[in-house]
Amino acid sequence: MLIRAFVHHDVAPLTELTIETFRPFYEDSFRPLVGEAVFANQHGDWRDDYRKQVAELHAPERHAYVAVAEIEDGIAGYVAWTVDPARRNGSVTHLAVSAAHRRHQVGTALCEHAFEEMRSLGAEVVEIGTGGDPFHAPARALYEKLGCTPLPVTVYYRQL
Repeated sequence: MLIRAFVHHDVAPLTELTIETFRPFYEDSFRPLVGEAVFANQHGDWRDDYRKQVAELHAPERHAYVAVAEIEDGIAGYVAWTVDPARRNGSVTHLAVSAAHRRHQVGTALCEHAFEEMRSLGAEVVEIGTGGDPFHAPARALYEKLGCTPLPVTVYYRQL
């Protein structure tokens, strides 16, 4: 596996990977959990939201970076992070690994790569957020394996 810096032609495949990765969360988990009104309000355009977000993830002038994991048959995953030099902290904003490459240490390697890059930019602490639902259980397990400490947070939604 090769972990390399983002290049502009990565936008389309990374966008599709992100949509493929998170479709089960939005459509099979979040939507049935909160109902149509809350879903439409919060994430009704989630695919288009990702199309916009992924295109803006790599912006070194804003201390925002992306690294891509490649293997023989193409892109296996990617990680995006930001660094706040004044606060000396970093944040993993996106992590997506293709279904075919999950459970093969791709996520671990991407996170460790991002952590090292953050250190080189002066970060002393990293923050990674994820959901507490069953869909996000593998992410929680990965982050805990990487030595991250979970902070219990609860978010409530209600249709008005």
